[in-house]
Amino acid sequence: MLGIKQDFLAFELGEEWNQQKISLLEQKEKIDSHILEQVSAVLKIPADAIRNFDEEKAVNIIANTFQDFHDFHDQSSVMSNLPTFNINPVEKWIEALEENRRLNAELLKAKDETIRVLEKLIPH
Repeated sequence: MLGIKQDFLAFELGEEWNQQKISLLEQKEKIDSHILEQVSAVLKIPADAIRNFDEEKAVNIIANTFQDFHDFHDQSSVMSNLPTFNINPVEKWIEALEENRRLNAELLKAKDETIRVLEKLIPH
């Protein structure tokens, strides 16, 4: 429902994970608590929300939200004159994660360089 690919989730969970293992995990009726906590952290969703997930309710909420928006859009002349934007929040979230990773890598590189410079300045 979030549009997150199994490969991405596997990558975020660590080296011992892969797409096939995520697929098997999705098919389980019950997931070990520590794995569920890891998955919930990656997805930024509370573990209880996953434990108590009801697909039918979620689909109904999404459908009703879309219908409410559609009804409002039809009734509002102001809305009909506004441009339409196609923004995928999950895509933006993934882009932000990738930027965060890049920045962390730059910070680590700068830290390592600072340590090298300091080691040269400090007599052994």
